[in-house]
Amino acid sequence: MEERVAVLEFELRKAQDTIQALRANLTSQTTDLEIPPMESKNYKQEAKTQDPIRPLEKRALNFLVNEYLLQNKYKLASITFSDENDEQDFEDWDDVGLNLPKPPALLQLYRDQASRHAMACRETSDAATSTEGDSTAIISLTAEFQQRIATLNVENLTMTARIKQLEKEIEVLHVSSFSPKTQSPCRAPSDTDREHKDVILQPDNGTVGEHEVVQSTGEDGGDRGFRVRLADLRTWSSTEPALRECAPIIPNAEPDGKKIVEGQGSNDTSFKQTCRSLPSTFLRALLSVYQTAPDTRLGSEVSCLPDSDGGAVLMLSRCLPHIVPNVLLAKREELIPLILCTACLHPNPKERDHLLHSLFNLIKRPDNQQRQMILTGCVAFARHAGPTRVDAELLPQCWEQISHKYPERRLLVAEACGALAPYLPPEMRSSLVLSMLQQMLMEDKSDTVREAVIKSLGVLMGCVDDPNKYSQGFELLTIALCDPSAKVIAATHQVFLPAFAYWAAELGRLQSHLVHTLISRIETLEAEYGLDETQLHAHLSALQSLITALYSHVLLNSPFALDVQPSSPVPAVEVTRFPRPVSALQDVAVLVGGREKLAWLLHAFEVQLHHEGTGGWPSLLWIVNQL
Repeated sequence: MEERVAVLEFELRKAQDTIQALRANLTSQTTDLEIPPMESKNYKQEAKTQDPIRPLEKRALNFLVNEYLLQNKYKLASITFSDENDEQDFEDWDDVGLNLPKPPALLQLYRDQASRHAMACRETSDAATSTEGDSTAIISLTAEFQQRIATLNVENLTMTARIKQLEKEIEVLHVSSFSPKTQSPCRAPSDTDREHKDVILQPDNGTVGEHEVVQSTGEDGGDRGFRVRLADLRTWSSTEPALRECAPIIPNAEPDGKKIVEGQGSNDTSFKQTCRSLPSTFLRALLSVYQTAPDTRLGSEVSCLPDSDGGAVLMLSRCLPHIVPNVLLAKREELIPLILCTACLHPNPKERDHLLHSLFNLIKRPDNQQRQMILTGCVAFARHAGPTRVDAELLPQCWEQISHKYPERRLLVAEACGALAPYLPPEMRSSLVLSMLQQMLMEDKSDTVREAVIKSLGVLMGCVDDPNKYSQGFELLTIALCDPSAKVIAATHQVFLPAFAYWAAELGRLQSHLVHTLISRIETLEAEYGLDETQLHAHLSALQSLITALYSHVLLNSPFALDVQPSSPVPAVEVTRFPRPVSALQDVAVLVGGREKLAWLLHAFEVQLHHEGTGGWPSLLWIVNQL
């Protein structure tokens, strides 16, 4: 009952997330409908003032572009375009949005726009003849507006630089608890200039003079260097984002002719001089020759590199979402180590969730090798993060993909449940994971997915320690033996059945329940299914697979099993003593704990039968009496 409640609560959360997403789509559509049409008739002016594309518009355009490619026989380009937008279903227009009518084809939209543009050009030319008298006033107004725009742009750049600086300081504070503080890479100090006193440009905060030199002191009381306070940040040009975001090391430049401070390190990257006096404006213009990084996201990341391991993790989390879409699908598995490492070390749970989501959606249809790489990474993540984070961060990703339309994704989920089973909390193994595998076994139509589910169930049976789940495991075993796929039945014999039989032996139910029930079921198969040779063969093969489990159970529960092994060697086990096992889980040596132990148990078995018979040996007596 508790596990059912947990599953229902998880499904309720997912349904609420879906409702929120649908509301967002509806809100976006309503917003689009309320936007008034543009009054400008000039096509070039519309292109210049175009707003950023909205998610709903992007999905609609993606659908029309894909439709155009298919109609014009660009099949390869259509496939590539579909792979790069794997979150959108191009076969269903309703996936674009709620109650949104389908627009005309892309070609028709182009023709309509071209005709309207031609008409707008004619209207513009007609209107131009009647407005020549107002051209002087328009030119003056335009110049005034351009001047005001330039002033606002400078202020905007200044505030943007300040905001970015504060954001980076906040990120450093977030990771300071697990990463040591190091020097900023903007200074690039070497071992020979650790005590160098640098001069750094900083905005004026009103506490010192406009160009005053201030000596900064570290937390330990040591001298950290000199910092120059420059007042007017708004005079910085738009070609100096790197100078604004990560202040370079420059000499002390005072306008009143005082001596400029000289760096003392041999490898100092600052501008060195001994007795020269330069205006600060000239010095800034000189340094801006090479500091022309664009004021973009990438320019900001490049201009200010992290100064600690934690900062590097934060930078990776910011850059990876922009890198993944631009990597070829056949090479995206190369990003798995970066994604997993960042997800392991990132301090923000929401960012970790985004990274793991991108891991499971990295490849649209992962092949066997790519799935193995993802599973290996998930196991490494589980070893590093621990059971609690695996339960909270990895299992939700598996649950989201359990009903994915591509069988390769569902196959990844089935394999992940088995690979992560040893690293999950015990209560989650016997509740949520077991329920997920049961649902996939009963509902999935792909033979390959059900085969992977059976193998994961075998691994899970080796980890579950709740004896109350034995009956549910036996029910799943019965369903697997009746599966119409030969691959599923083979996986049941090779993996699921040996693991479940070992658990049944630990619980004392191997002979009394598992073998006994299987024999009874074979006797009633004809009455239940008629003369079905497939079902009869599957159950007889299962009974045959249990012979090695029964034999090892008899040896391990013998009167001499707990005796100390003799120091003298015993004869080795002959190769032909036992039939060749179909899988390693059906090898008697593996079941008892090794070939040396098997040799000693067989030797003691023969001695026991020769001298004392079956007395005091319940497991052997059951076989003699029942079989």
